Amino acid sequence: MTKRHVSLPPAAEEGLHEFLEDVDRRLSSDEDICDVVEDVLVDLHGDRDAYERWQSGGEVSPAERVRLQGYDPCNSTLESEYYAEIEAMPDGQYERSKYLQWLWRQFDATPMADNIAFALRFRQMLAKHLFEECGDNCRFFKGITFTYGHNIAVGDNVVIHDDVHLDDRGKLTIGDRVSISDDAHVYSHDHDVVDQTEVTNYHTTIEDDVRITYDSMVRAGVKVGRNAILAAKSIAGSDIPAHHIAAGTPAKSIAIKEGWESVADPLEDANVDRREERRIDSDIPDSIAVFDEFGRDLSPPDA
Repeated sequence: MTKRHVSLPPAAEEGLHEFLEDVDRRLSSDEDICDVVEDVLVDLHGDRDAYERWQSGGEVSPAERVRLQGYDPCNSTLESEYYAEIEAMPDGQYERSKYLQWLWRQFDATPMADNIAFALRFRQMLAKHLFEECGDNCRFFKGITFTYGHNIAVGDNVVIHDDVHLDDRGKLTIGDRVSISDDAHVYSHDHDVVDQTEVTNYHTTIEDDVRITYDSMVRAGVKVGRNAILAAKSIAGSDIPAHHIAAGTPAKSIAIKEGWESVADPLEDANVDRREERRIDSDIPDSIAVFDEFGRDLSPPDA
């Protein structure tokens, strides 16, 4: 065993339980989600006095006004807001995800984000509102980012460590008891090599009991099989079979976990690229106004 149980003092536990129950109840109600997020962030950042002064017409500096307005997620923009597939989403789906993601990110900017016993339970509660699915007893650490959030399904007893990026521009499924280490990136979209603005979305899958280790990357559309390991600083560009250990850039299966040889595919059958089987077609309206931030001439000289 490498861990031990840690608990808060009774008074702190009581306060935490009351706070989580209140925020969970409000997010589950018909209350305007922008109002809930704004209210929670004002208090978490200790800005209630300045906020009330501003709301009552009192004098605030331009910097104070920008800060106070920033607690309202309706006054924020995220990078994902520019993605064209939002046009094909059901009404209100992106907005709800954006507001919940804003609460997650701004919570991580408070001192309370470093109080592990408090922060893990707060993020677990938020994940059940933000993700498509979120199991029980998950541990989400500081600095995790998403594209949308609502295209992520997470099983039970999952641990995701600091500064992990979970891209769900396509679809991302994470099984039970998965561990994703610090600074890992898991993608579900890819760019065309000629036209960077041409994006293809995929369904990326990380099956039960997988370990994605430090500073590694899973490319869009890859399936990491049950009980497999992706070694540190490796890039998985093709499927990793169950019970295999993959390493390198690009990652290749280099071994089978000891004791699992009888149920694992042979090493010579590994490293198969099946990403195209998991392509997701986006129904983007033809009428959308295209924003091309590059403005490049993409005509190859040999075409």
